This record gives sequence, C-alpha cells and structure tokens, in this order.
Amino acid sequence: MELKPGMAPSPRRIADLPGPKGRPLFGNVRDIRARPFHLVMEGWAREYGPLYRFRIMRRQMLATADRDLIATLLRDRPDVIRRSTRSADMLNEVGTRGLFTAEGEDWRRQRKLVMRALTPEVIHNFFPTLAAMTERLRLRWERAIAAGQPVDLLRDLKAYTLDVTIGLAMGQDINTLELEEHPLQRDIEFLFKLVARRLTTPFAYWRVPVLKRAQDHEATAASARIQTAIAGFIADARQRIAQNPALRQKPANMLEALIVARDEPDSGFTDAEVIGNAITMVFAGEDTTSNTMGWLLAFLGDHPPAAARMAQEARQVLGERVVLDDYHLLDQLKYIDAATREAMRLKPVAPFMAAETNQDTMLGDLAVPAGTVIFMLLRHSSERENDMAQPERFLPERWLEGVSTQGDDPGRKLFPFGGGPRFCPGRYLAMAEIKMAMSMLARHFTLERVPGAPAARECFTFTMTPDQLPVRLVRNP
Repeated sequence: MELKPGMAPSPRRIADLPGPKGRPLFGNVRDIRARPFHLVMEGWAREYGPLYRFRIMRRQMLATADRDLIATLLRDRPDVIRRSTRSADMLNEVGTRGLFTAEGEDWRRQRKLVMRALTPEVIHNFFPTLAAMTERLRLRWERAIAAGQPVDLLRDLKAYTLDVTIGLAMGQDINTLELEEHPLQRDIEFLFKLVARRLTTPFAYWRVPVLKRAQDHEATAASARIQTAIAGFIADARQRIAQNPALRQKPANMLEALIVARDEPDSGFTDAEVIGNAITMVFAGEDTTSNTMGWLLAFLGDHPPAAARMAQEARQVLGERVVLDDYHLLDQLKYIDAATREAMRLKPVAPFMAAETNQDTMLGDLAVPAGTVIFMLLRHSSERENDMAQPERFLPERWLEGVSTQGDDPGRKLFPFGGGPRFCPGRYLAMAEIKMAMSMLARHFTLERVPGAPAARECFTFTMTPDQLPVRLVRNP
C-alpha cells in the first residue's frame, strides 16, 4: 500500500518483529529450558535487537532491551501494564498475596499500608537490632576462623538477611544464622525454588489434582506452616501493643505498623492482608539482598584495590566501633555505596522483569494487544545503551561524583530497585543491611581469592545468584 500525504503508516504487529524460530507446538520452550532463562533472552537481544518476539507454546511474548521503552513501561504501572498474571498467580498460590502481586486500586491501597510500615522512623527504631545482628555475624566468622573452619559466606549472608528481614518485618529473632536449619528458613527456601521452577514450566500441571507431584503437596504444607508461623507472630505483636500502647504511635517493626494501620477505624485492611504483606516482605527482602552482597564479594575478590579502599573507608567511619552503631553514619559509607551500585549494574539480582498489558496499547509504532507478556531486560538495557567508559569493568569510582545517598538517583539510568510508581519500598532497608555487613567485613577481615577457584557462575532461580564464591575470609591482625 502506498501512503498518501497525511496518512499515518499502519502500525506494526508483533508478528512483524524479528525473533527466534520456534517449534510448531512448543515454540521456544526447548531453548528456554536448555540454559538459564535470563541468559537465553539476553542472547536473543544481541542477535535480534532491542525489541523481539518469541513463543511459549502458542502464546507470543515480547522482550525489550530498549532503556527508554523500559522506563516508560515502568512509569505506566499499574494502569497500562501490570506484573505478569502468571508470576502473580504462582506467588499467590504459595501465600504471598500482598503488595508485590496486587494491581490497580488494590495495589494503591496496599501501597499506603506498606509505606506506613517502612518509614525511615520505623527503620531507625529497628537500627539497634540491626547492629546487634551484624555483631552476631562478625562473631560467627571470628569463631569459625579461630577454629580453622571454612566460612560459607553465601549461606551466612542469606541467614543474616533473613534474620534482619524477619526481625524488622515481624519483631522476631529466629536466629537462622546460628541454627544450621530453621524450619521457617527451610520452608521459605523450598517455596522460593519451587516458584522459580514453575515459572519456566510451560503447563501448570500442579493445578490438576491427579498430576500433582510430591513437591507440590509439600508446597501446600510449607505454605500452611508459614501462614501459621506468621499468625503466631501477629498474636505476639498484638500482645506487645496491648502491653505498651506507645507502640501505636512509634511501632518498632513493620508488623506492628501494619497492625496499627489495620486497626484504625474504617481502614479497610484485613488480617489476611497483614499476613500477606509480612510474608511478601520476607520473600522480597531475603534473597535479593544476600545475593547482592554475594556478587559484591565476588567482584572484590578480583579487585584488591577496591577491597582495600572499602577497608580504609570502614576504618575511618567505624573508628574503634566493632560494627556501625550510629544510624546517621550510614551516609558516610560512600565508597561501599558506590561499590554496591557497580555490583548491581553488572550482576543485578533481577536481570529482567515480566509485565503484562492491561489493555490494547501502542509501544511506539508497535500495536500490542491486551494480555501480552513483555519481558524487560533490565541488565541488557544498561549494556546496550551505555555511554560510560569501560562498561564491562568493575569500577565503583564511576559513581562517586554526585552519588545519591538514597541510592535512587535517576541519572544512573539503572533499575536495581525497579522504577516508576512501583519503585521498591524496601530499598533503604536493603542498602542499610548491605552497608552494615560490608563495613563490618571490611573493618575486621580481608578477602582473599581462593587459588584456582573458578569464577562465580550466574544461576537463576527466583533471583540471579552466584553458584559459589571463589573467596575466603582472613581475620585482620
């Protein structure tokens, strides 16, 4: 068709986009199952460009690594696009029905609830507990080194962040750091891995009773045990508030703040939403923060000058303190902040994000029907459209000029905490945990790369995690 003056060109369709050739019935399922999903999608972006299509069974999917388009999509949540229904449904099935999976007006209502529970004042009130948990981590490492035992950094950092998250979220110290296997930790880890496997399974077989496997029955039991544990934590919190009414004005943790908001007249919130958001906090905060620290340590093992500069900063800020005990000093850990940002840039725990269109919409000249799943390739977008020098190198110094102490400077054009209205509400807690643990480590220990150890490989479960860390701790004299 020849365009006449004043006529707009016909919009492109998804079928017009480039993309990998799929098999007649299964589409690109075999490609996706062969390698980690995020690496498959990034490889396709290098081959087919910043906007391409692929197919799972009969359903067409979009993927984009265009940074401006991703920023627009993130800004359009939750009205034009939403979290993919597949992801949300799978998370809801295991009991995490809360802010993370809510949409539309329900999301706006729950966002207010959660933001009231994660104010700087709540985190400030929790800070002495965070310092005590960081000291517990230091003592565990010192005892292990003194006894000649290896330190499992990935395991300990995961236990530390779980203790911190449950401590802030629910006011409970379950001490998974010193208990080799806590039942709650075991159930959370099991559900994390199960959801990750289900996300790349073409057919939701577990919803068909006769097809359920043993692990699917165990998922139901694990979810019930977690719900029971959280209900017990809520009962404890209500008792504390009844004994100390001042907590209604100054709640000491997220659960107390959620309960106070829920108990207000005509709040519209229910105990089920309190439970769902408390569980969501644990799921969202444990793996992401510990894996970010794991990747940072892997980089520091390969870059001794960066590790030395972190140690120098830790000595200056901590002085004679064994761990940071002043909330206001967190902002002085600027190099640790910069090194964390750089690790997030190169090894983000969320290398992509899945969204779904709520309505027929246009992405530039591309017509996208309602219900289309769009994978936003967050890491590859920063690789593809990057005007920074030596983008492949780990250079924390690149973030020291004009760095934002809140860690959300839009000039960075990165998405470690998402973007738009659904920007992660727990970002400040995550950065506080990382600064506390990394300043303690840099102050008291030296990282050494294990001779001959292979580099950490990227594994993708629900987040991108290193398969192991090729570093070990040595106690400073």
